[in-house]
Amino acid sequence: MKIIEHEKGTLPKVRVWYQHVLCQHCDNAPCIAAAKNGAIYKRSDGLVIIDPVKSVGQKQLVAACPYGAIYWNDALNIPQKCTGCAHILDGKAGIPSAYPLTVPMCVEACHTSCITFGEEADLQDLISQAEVLHPEYGTKPRVYYLNTPKMFIAGAVYDVKADEYLEGAAVSATDLETGAVYAAQTDSFGDFWLENVDANHSFTVNIALAGYLPKTVQAYTGKDVNLGEIALLPKG
Repeated sequence: MKIIEHEKGTLPKVRVWYQHVLCQHCDNAPCIAAAKNGAIYKRSDGLVIIDPVKSVGQKQLVAACPYGAIYWNDALNIPQKCTGCAHILDGKAGIPSAYPLTVPMCVEACHTSCITFGEEADLQDLISQAEVLHPEYGTKPRVYYLNTPKMFIAGAVYDVKADEYLEGAAVSATDLETGAVYAAQTDSFGDFWLENVDANHSFTVNIALAGYLPKTVQAYTGKDVNLGEIALLPKG
């Protein structure tokens, strides 16, 4: 498993989030199609396994995985990846019976319980809220992700005459393609964040605060949007 650090936005509206990427145990796994002599196979329980004997010398299997989840072991001359801890699930981990494990080691080791493992039928409530990595690959992965951050529109609102940031301004963004409306209020630093907006859409952003003239700006979410500092003029 590898951890990928993602940065979103531009200074000073930046967020960092982390995503764990492992073998996706795909139903339509490209690595299986690229393997010779049946060196990679899918078990009846859904785990995709590399045979360490049949896969000797098959370095092409590293490039076959679009998720970058297969690694080359120079010392053994074989490709390797996450096995889903199949040996543990099969009861062949050599662990004393007083300490039985029934889940992969990453699940057992994660003290924040951010990884869940089990039968899909038992996890449908979670899966219905989740998504897969790169569905456009057509690999039909069996690893699902919850709460993946989406695009945001952010900025700050200030009083152009008093030269101070404004708290409590109402900010709304209307998606010009879907009509969806996203709303937020500025905090004590004048900042606002409009979360989980659709990518590659155009928005009209309206800012309003009692005692000030309203302001309208445009935004396009080809990437996370930092509208910067937006000045409001006091009425009169």
